[in-house]
Amino acid sequence: MRSSTSSQFVAVASIAAELSAVLQVAKEISLAAANAKAIAFRAGEKAKGFKPITDFINELAKDTMAVVNRINADTLNLYRLTVAEQRMREANRHFDLAVAAAAGARHADSLLRVRETARRQAEACHGEFSIHVDDLLNQLSGILYPARAARVIAANSRIEASQAGEYLQSLQAVAESVDRAAQIINEKVSKCRGALVAISAGYAQGNQGQL
Repeated sequence: MRSSTSSQFVAVASIAAELSAVLQVAKEISLAAANAKAIAFRAGEKAKGFKPITDFINELAKDTMAVVNRINADTLNLYRLTVAEQRMREANRHFDLAVAAAAGARHADSLLRVRETARRQAEACHGEFSIHVDDLLNQLSGILYPARAARVIAANSRIEASQAGEYLQSLQAVAESVDRAAQIINEKVSKCRGALVAISAGYAQGNQGQL
């Protein structure tokens, strides 16, 4: 198998960092929604159309945080599988050397069996890792939908804010912060997807080789 697990370590670490940023941004959206709700309450009738928007923004933030937390757990599994595969590959390399050195010796066949076990375990980790990558790609797509929805909500928020009189600037600031957060989430998730696609491509090439 020609692909190196070192690139997997780098990709998994990169994904974890990007997801951490997404989680932080989602928390900021939730805070923005709480602030907007307080402003809308003070504005009364002038911002009555803004109140349900704040609830929706908050729900989107919560949904995003829940998905990110699930993905973080799966990312830890990717790291665990990468470590396990690396160990099995290293063991397999040492067994190759031992088998070559023991050629013609008594009980040399026992080394072959152990080497085969290590090879199969590495293949199992390899296959499970690939399954997790595909699953993560699907889950990351799920984060993009709330991010797109948040941008639509931000646009609607600007319209509602325009009718809020002296509270206009405060509510528009909320709309802008939600819009920026949605853009950041989209950017971070796209980077995660890019890293996972690169891993998938590396695995496809690796499957053409041998352990």
